[in-house]
Amino acid sequence: MTTVVTFGTYDLFHVGHLNILRRAKDLGDRLVVGVSSDELNFRKKQLRPTYPLDHRIAIVESIRYVDEVFVEDALELKRQYLIERRADILVMGDDWEGRFDEFSDICRVVYLPRTVGISSTDVKVRIRGNGHLSPSAQVA
Repeated sequence: MTTVVTFGTYDLFHVGHLNILRRAKDLGDRLVVGVSSDELNFRKKQLRPTYPLDHRIAIVESIRYVDEVFVEDALELKRQYLIERRADILVMGDDWEGRFDEFSDICRVVYLPRTVGISSTDVKVRIRGNGHLSPSAQVA
């Protein structure tokens, strides 16, 4: 059984999140997702997520491609999380290209292309401006 692990905040869940989870699941038998805690997100971006952790976990758990969800409390614990979940593959978006190559000694590291035309930042900008999302952001 091949275990794939990925991480994210998954705030303002959108089709880009769905696409990366589906493509990650396609790489293995079991998909395990680490959802960044509110505190970790604040340390990374100096922003609190729009939705609290329990809501974001409930959303990610409901996705049919996801087999297990856990809380990611610290970036420094990524290696431990991968070992504990017996990761065969770590999947991250290609905006993180090269940042997690250090884990190639314990699992394969794959960077998947992001969905063009959609991001949580873009969603927030559109909401503030009462605009519409790009029709180019599609289910892949």
